[in-house]
Amino acid sequence: MATDVHRPVTPSTAARSAVRVSGLTRAFDGRAVIDDLRLDVQEGEFVVLLGRSGCGKSTLLRILAGLDRDIEGSVLVPRRKAVAFQAPRLMPWKRVWRNVLLGLPGSPGRDVAERALEEVGLAHRANAWPKTLSGGEAQRASLARALVREPELLLLDEPFGALDALTRIKAQRLVGELWQRRGCAVLLVTHDVEEAVLLADRVLVMDDGVIAYETRIDLDRPRDIGDPRFAELRAELLRRLGVDDDHHDGHPDDGDASGEQHRQGASSTEAVKHPAA
Repeated sequence: MATDVHRPVTPSTAARSAVRVSGLTRAFDGRAVIDDLRLDVQEGEFVVLLGRSGCGKSTLLRILAGLDRDIEGSVLVPRRKAVAFQAPRLMPWKRVWRNVLLGLPGSPGRDVAERALEEVGLAHRANAWPKTLSGGEAQRASLARALVREPELLLLDEPFGALDALTRIKAQRLVGELWQRRGCAVLLVTHDVEEAVLLADRVLVMDDGVIAYETRIDLDRPRDIGDPRFAELRAELLRRLGVDDDHHDGHPDDGDASGEQHRQGASSTEAVKHPAA
């Protein structure tokens, strides 16, 4: 069913592209969840994919990660890629540093894991058991496990969705800092419109299996949620998602309470900012 799936991106096939997708279709029981989709992500670009539940965004990320190959179309991604999910997926019987090294080829030493943990501010928990970690710590361990692979493409599937408001803000800031330090391309799947405007170079809105809208975030870093232009971008994205900005907390999915928590947490400071590019 598939054609040309997961060949590595090279200068001859996609100059300066970290991801190139064309004609991608993924069907379940005869229904196309992704329908003839096209997508390009440039090297070092931070792209956020927004959409309602069931629009196909997580399916797309799984395809890019190589976890779903039952497709039609062409998918070109780097050989070195890593993915972090909303659930940290740590092995409870392995200490944190051993979780970081899971799946790495060869026999890397503990020092390799500790360097990655230090980068996410978790070096002091290297010898801990996963069950003793807070939600934010577990998510940082998951990020360390992704970063230790030195990815050219980092795929993030709603990694902050289960975090409380303040921990979520800290995690967003950390991801922004890591992206700027590492210089890899990032594709983040989220429901959170404010998160998208805070982090992205470019935001894509997915609907019914296609990219229905995209916009470049023309804001300097660090970004301030009190900036009028920030509010304009947020309102436009909500409108594209079919949400009335005057009566919604920033998430396009009804029943998702984390958006209200996020805004309450953000309002406890004058501005939520991210490091300058």
